[in-house]
Amino acid sequence: MTNRWVGVTIDCLDVERTAGFWSALLERPTMPSRPGWVYLGHSGDPQPRLNFQPVTEPKRGKVRLHLDVAVDDIDRGIAQVIALGGLFTGERHDYDEGVVVVVADPEGHEFCLVQYY
Repeated sequence: MTNRWVGVTIDCLDVERTAGFWSALLERPTMPSRPGWVYLGHSGDPQPRLNFQPVTEPKRGKVRLHLDVAVDDIDRGIAQVIALGGLFTGERHDYDEGVVVVVADPEGHEFCLVQYY
């Protein structure tokens, strides 16, 4: 048996809003899912599926696992995140191979935008 990574599940208070943010950001349509959940992609996609799971407790503290999203232009990427209801944390790291900024979705889940040189 071969193990393979097929998805990431994100806990959300407002599943529709959070999934809508990620759907627009990644240009991935929503797919049929379990009641109350939203899926972006399906199990056979070349990219892992994103699953948005309803929970009743809000996020507390920094997430220990996050997504990296590659962008062509870091400033346009930040502007898109903000326009979709997310936020820029102000954290930026410049490396020889590119730029990494920390942003968050509407529920405060941190992730990185990465522009490679």
